[in-house]
Amino acid sequence: MKKVTTLLMAALTLGAVATANADTLTDIKSSGKMTVGIDPTFPPYEFTNSSGEIVGYSVEIMKSFASELGVKLEMQKMSFGGILPGLISGSFDAEGSSLNYTPERAKKVAFTVPYSKTVNGVMMRAELAQKLATKTLSVDDLSGLRGAVKSTSVPEKLLKQFNQTLTKAGKKPITIISVDTLDQTVSTLMTKRADFVMDDISVLAPLLSKYPNRLKKVGELGPTQWMGWATRKQDTALNQAISKHILAMQESGELAKLQQQFLGATFTVPADNFISEE
Repeated sequence: MKKVTTLLMAALTLGAVATANADTLTDIKSSGKMTVGIDPTFPPYEFTNSSGEIVGYSVEIMKSFASELGVKLEMQKMSFGGILPGLISGSFDAEGSSLNYTPERAKKVAFTVPYSKTVNGVMMRAELAQKLATKTLSVDDLSGLRGAVKSTSVPEKLLKQFNQTLTKAGKKPITIISVDTLDQTVSTLMTKRADFVMDDISVLAPLLSKYPNRLKKVGELGPTQWMGWATRKQDTALNQAISKHILAMQESGELAKLQQQFLGATFTVPADNFISEE
């Protein structure tokens, strides 16, 4: 009996290891659905339209990938700060929110081929922006001001880096106001609790068009980065499948059409060497 029990325990252990090492792509195909964690508050990449549907540039790419697999796409709404922890813990099959590719994040997850690139801009209320209208924006111009950003985002990280520079120069740091959504950053700016909002220029563009007399872009700061999705490090087959699909969309011209539709510009995404060094 002891020998049988030992063999049974060994079999169960091997089964658990095999399950842990199984690639999520196999599970997605078997279940007929792919569940992604997403924060739909980042237009034009992923956002909720007036009908309550989650739409956007990245959403169209993910829908195309799910269609190729022949599976249903299910989107699980959550705050941006919970996306990577949820991905790593296995709360969903993949993450569906657009991520800036950084070395820090690359230590925790595996990036797919990117589908966009980003540079961050600074937006102010018109009366404040007027003071900077005739000069090129610099970090010094933000000294002592209050900046609203999404929590755990690249803009938040950049403001923290700017504060190190300002402090070393003996200048007042930026007061960083971290919130959960883009709408909250804009609300904080409009109600004068913040002096500026920092985010991707493609995200700010619709807001500048919507409020042309109230909001103005005063410049760009920080490096240009590639942007896309990440998978768990062990999900190599899923990562490769998504990357292959993005490159195929680029080859067919479908990706360029989506870029023009949602971003107003087209560009070629790389197949490798897309993680910047710090």
